[in-house]
Amino acid sequence: MLGLNTPKDTREHTESYYAATANWQTDYPSLQGHIEADVAIVGGGFTGVNTALELAERGYSVVLLEANRISWGATGRNGGQVIGGIGHEIERFEKSIGKDGVRAIYDMGVECCDIVRDRVAKYDIDCDLTWGYCDVALKPRHMKEFEAEKKYQESMGYPHEMELLDKQQLQSEVCSDLYVGGMLNRTGHGHCHVLNLCIGEARAAENLGVRIFEQSRVTRVVEGDNPEVHTDQGSVKAKHLVLAGNAYLGDLAPKISAKVLPSNSSVITTEPLTEEQAAAIMPGNRAVCDPRTALDYYRLTADNRLLFGGLSNYTGREPKDLFGVMRKKMLKVFPGLEGVQLTHGWSGQMGIGMNRMPQLGRLKGNVYYIQAYSGHGVAPTHMMGRITAQMIAGQAERFDVFAKIKHWSFPGGKLLRTPSFALGMLYYKMLDEL
Repeated sequence: MLGLNTPKDTREHTESYYAATANWQTDYPSLQGHIEADVAIVGGGFTGVNTALELAERGYSVVLLEANRISWGATGRNGGQVIGGIGHEIERFEKSIGKDGVRAIYDMGVECCDIVRDRVAKYDIDCDLTWGYCDVALKPRHMKEFEAEKKYQESMGYPHEMELLDKQQLQSEVCSDLYVGGMLNRTGHGHCHVLNLCIGEARAAENLGVRIFEQSRVTRVVEGDNPEVHTDQGSVKAKHLVLAGNAYLGDLAPKISAKVLPSNSSVITTEPLTEEQAAAIMPGNRAVCDPRTALDYYRLTADNRLLFGGLSNYTGREPKDLFGVMRKKMLKVFPGLEGVQLTHGWSGQMGIGMNRMPQLGRLKGNVYYIQAYSGHGVAPTHMMGRITAQMIAGQAERFDVFAKIKHWSFPGGKLLRTPSFALGMLYYKMLDEL
């Protein structure tokens, strides 16, 4: 992944703002030899770490294997937006899961942000957690969509107030002439330093007895009632196995790898802005997104940098001129930042599913998988970890809701599925312009 300099070791963190300002560089050992545990987890991002923490809180012995460093993948590379809701348009799945299932997923979409809030407080995690989020409208039809969303949330009993803002009112939150209005959520959604959040959660899990191994890429999985995972220098035998590699899982489990497509998202950060500069663009200090498929998302960091991200392409590849592409997008929103220097630029892979609903399920025996957040994962990963831990502990109700949802493989295999998806996303990008 591209930073200001090419990393010397791709197993270490990409040269992101998050890595440069992390509270701690994790230094867990690599797996050596054969060990056993109640549960083995593959993947050291939010999903894997939170599944491990949930299980450790319940008294299970857990081994967590990460191929690189904790939070190396999408967890440590995203926009840091803590947004509730799980999946997209959950009513579409009513035929499969019933009205009670729809209601359950909605409630979990609220709970996922509460998990982040509670976890930061319980384990005293220093991650710059800040509440406040604003959707911004580029067109009048977006405001109609926000109005409908507000009514829907109120009908479902959403516990946080949502405010519609006209163009003038929006200036107190986001000072850009690009938008015609917005919708503000002051207390339900927010933003944070995601790498510090995840390594803080990993340390909490470690303190509860979770054995964490980095630089321990899993090369083989043996499914069954007593599954095993193998690395180059060791192996783990467990009663349960959770595959939580998402877009970075590779071909360890071909049955599920075909159901998720890695898609690229890129992020830049500016040099620290003065208080006057920060107040001139984002006086409300909210996390911000627009509603397009090829959306912009951005926020201020704790040291007053603008962190600005977007879906630069749909091929899964990083743009050749990351800084040039992302600067152009940033200046379209905030032209007043023309002379501001960029200090960091990076990309990451997010797992996209065809139906935009996170995928939870069970393979042969006691092997479970979690993947495909479709770019909306900071808070939902915490919920999926909780549900999977509950499943392993014998409480299957919420896990079973997700297991009833059908997920399709992308057509064309490895050769054709990426260009096919790119063409499909181009169609939706064209719709965004209407």
